[in-house]
Amino acid sequence: MKILKEFARYAVGALFIFSGIIKVNDPVGTAIKLEEYFQVFAADIAPFFEWFVPAALFLSVFLSVLEVVLGVALIVGYRMRITSWILLAMIIFFTFLTFYSAYFNKVTDCGCFGDAIKLTPWESFYKDIILLVLIGVIFWKKDSYKPMLGPMLQEVKIIGTTLVMLILAIYAIAHLPFIDFRAYKVGNHLPTLMKNSEPLKYVYVMEKDGETIEFENYPSGGGYEYKEARLMNPEAAAKITDLNVWQNDDDYTDELLTGTKLVIIIHQIEKTSLDEIDRLRNLTFDNPRFDTWILTSSGYEKFEAFRHQNQLAAPYFFADATVLKTMVRSNPGVLLLKDGTVLAKWHYNDTPLTDDVIEILNRQ
Repeated sequence: MKILKEFARYAVGALFIFSGIIKVNDPVGTAIKLEEYFQVFAADIAPFFEWFVPAALFLSVFLSVLEVVLGVALIVGYRMRITSWILLAMIIFFTFLTFYSAYFNKVTDCGCFGDAIKLTPWESFYKDIILLVLIGVIFWKKDSYKPMLGPMLQEVKIIGTTLVMLILAIYAIAHLPFIDFRAYKVGNHLPTLMKNSEPLKYVYVMEKDGETIEFENYPSGGGYEYKEARLMNPEAAAKITDLNVWQNDDDYTDELLTGTKLVIIIHQIEKTSLDEIDRLRNLTFDNPRFDTWILTSSGYEKFEAFRHQNQLAAPYFFADATVLKTMVRSNPGVLLLKDGTVLAKWHYNDTPLTDDVIEILNRQ
């Protein structure tokens, strides 16, 4: 039992630290996932969940930092009664969350490990069941854990961890994630990621006379009832499947990925920061080295008014809001593309000058 008790302590502590750091790296991404959960719950359970949507970013930072602090507290044995109670409450809540998501197929990615590790809804639920068992052991044996450090050192470690994680989270919000795990990270060639790396292979599950049969090729004979098609090589599937750019019902996706484009991303103009709008405006002036495009998810009339009000002279195109949030965790944000390769991306707080853009192009 002692071995299980110690294993639970270190396994849960390490997992909480890892999961929390991944989220601290990208608080905006975690906030987007929380908003998705709140909207689902508002529609399915009670409308009051909509009240939490404006607080999603605050809750993202709070929960992410709390995860890391709880992991550290667990490993050093800091106030185990309080720590174990908070751990138990959190895992019960998240187990319900992942079960609801999996059973009703509401949120296809829990965001447990941000964009670093993708889990299916059922994988997330099974992971939480294992954690629930381990945290149950910790809760049961909470009084038998001995502190690893003296009282003063423990306080310093917990306070220090809280402050460091909080500073990192705030920095990531004010700039961009330290590590970009998404398909649009600097260095990626987007057209390649929009194609399957090899032909996709499926197994077709059919039923006939009460017997379930699997086929590598769809059966041509009659009498079979289709059940499902399982992808056998998901790693070969395209990493980007939803990048579409349009204007007046014409598709401009290929044009976006051809030549040198400085892309200003503006979605949800009601939430767009105007702090650096003058520097963004300067990037819309004609330049022989690159073409400036604006991508937005706002409606035509709204964006027309916004564009004139802020004197943004560049041509603008439309794209899905979720795609734009995935491309850059900033509103507005800036990407530099050359023949579909991401050369650079900037938060609006770090909006480049034209000379900065040309300097990057000169290095290519």
